[in-house]
Amino acid sequence: MKLLPCPLNGLRNISEFTYGGEYHPMPDHRASSTRDWAEHVFFHDNAAGIVTEWWCHTASSFWFLAERNTITDEIIRTFKADEIYQHRVEFEALAPGNDS
Repeated sequence: MKLLPCPLNGLRNISEFTYGGEYHPMPDHRASSTRDWAEHVFFHDNAAGIVTEWWCHTASSFWFLAERNTITDEIIRTFKADEIYQHRVEFEALAPGNDS
């Protein structure tokens, strides 16, 4: 049985979690084009080695980050997202047809 340490719920069976993809720093939404956003959301590096990833504890809906070695599948550490995100980002809707 593989266990994953959740920052909120402690050590839990990996079957209780959902993988959320690689973590990438969010680009500045005011200066990014639609293409930049699409690349941020949909394209991933799929790098071999230590990668930071989003994980969700399904039962509690708690999202957090994990550093994992993709070669050995070793979990190096897990941590709450507030270690990276300090402020809420407010988005404004673009006018129809405006892609920048």
